[in-house]
Amino acid sequence: MPIFVILGSLTEKGIVGIKEAAKRQKQAEEIIKSVGGKLLGLYYTMGKYDWVSIVEGPSVEAAMKALFMFGKGGTNRTETMIAISAAEAVKIIGELP
Repeated sequence: MPIFVILGSLTEKGIVGIKEAAKRQKQAEEIIKSVGGKLLGLYYTMGKYDWVSIVEGPSVEAAMKALFMFGKGGTNRTETMIAISAAEAVKIIGELP
């Protein structure tokens, strides 16, 4: 299954309701599970982004659906990257002409 790295920033609404962060985390996990994915890790960060999560999902379409469902709450903005393991990248590189 594809791995997604999701970088998140809290909106003003998210900051005002920061005490509900644990509740939103649980909701996010439920959304990810509902599309067939799994939350592998969640970290709060300092700097440009407020949090980063690592998610395994069945497809790009499933990830997009989950992000739209999560985004409807208006508490976060996200930037998502698809990740490939180092072993997979080495294999791809080895197949280059």
